[in-house]
Amino acid sequence: MTAPVVTVIGAGLGGLVLARVLHVHGIPATVYEAEASATARAQGGMLDIHPWNGQPALAAAGLIEEFHGLVLEGRESYRVLDRTGSVLLDLPDDGTGSRPEVQRGQLRQLLLDSLPDGAVRWGHKVTGVRALGNGRHEVRFANGGTVTTSLLVGADGAWSRVRPVLSDATPTYAGVTSVETFLSDAATRHPAAAEAVGAGSLFALAPGRGFLAMREADGSLHSYAQLVKPLDWPADTDAAALTARVVAEFEGWAPQLTALLTDSDTAPFLRRLHTLPVGHRWDPVPGITLLGDAAHLAPPNGEGANLAMLDGAELGRAVARYPDDVEKALAEYEQAMFARAVEAAGEDVYDIMLGGDAPHSWIAMMTEEGQPS
Repeated sequence: MTAPVVTVIGAGLGGLVLARVLHVHGIPATVYEAEASATARAQGGMLDIHPWNGQPALAAAGLIEEFHGLVLEGRESYRVLDRTGSVLLDLPDDGTGSRPEVQRGQLRQLLLDSLPDGAVRWGHKVTGVRALGNGRHEVRFANGGTVTTSLLVGADGAWSRVRPVLSDATPTYAGVTSVETFLSDAATRHPAAAEAVGAGSLFALAPGRGFLAMREADGSLHSYAQLVKPLDWPADTDAAALTARVVAEFEGWAPQLTALLTDSDTAPFLRRLHTLPVGHRWDPVPGITLLGDAAHLAPPNGEGANLAMLDGAELGRAVARYPDDVEKALAEYEQAMFARAVEAAGEDVYDIMLGGDAPHSWIAMMTEEGQPS
């Protein structure tokens, strides 16, 4: 048995689960990450980890008990408000929920700590990938270095540098722009906003605009003002000008909601949501594949991180089953992954959340399912 040399591009949750599952099966992998260190950037907010993808992935990684230690009790509560601040739906966490909330950064650190020293190489930004034949690829880095590998996995997100070897698909704008803000020590410093958000997650919605906010482990409020806008909006992204522009979009909204923008302790961060075509796939190429957003980018719908972790776990298990037949492992993984991604795409969450019948369309979905997808 000759195990492949596995090179993973991207130290997000999917790439790290892959490396961990391979490690559990005695197959070494090296993860190359553009960021300078594990603490170079804040790692997002809360994640609900699903029993049909994220949790089985962590079980395959041998980390399910450690995951349970990260769960924030009482955070599976959901609240829907209208623009006046009136509560239209309040679903408290009664302890029976199946999608526990954790901090993304803590989950990522758990995965990093589970890998051997040196498994992640920081400060390696990929500039290009070149096929060498016989399933081997050369990866070039901005620091001038290169690495040659017999199994290359692109876990490098929306703007993957590995994807072009497999597919000419590129992300397109999904029609929604999101502005991210934080309010720290909310219960003391921002009590009205904290009361509006409640113990878990808040959705304050109207056609074409809305707020998504959540209470994080440290008591801060992490929020996103979401707007249906063209790609070139706004023209001016200076922090002060951007805040003023976004606040103007919420004229007449309750002050405890607009405070999520005006009282932010950080500069607003603009995110334009992008997507790959539903059903994106590629013909098999020896020695290379993709996982997570690199393979099936979609606007945030609660499934992205969970899907990426399951991709990593399933790919790792396939390689462990066929360590001397990489192509068989990739074929088995890709066939299941393509189908899984199409199924997870489902309805357009943002059409439900910000469409013409918001917030009532969102309430209908939540009351039908018990909680958001």
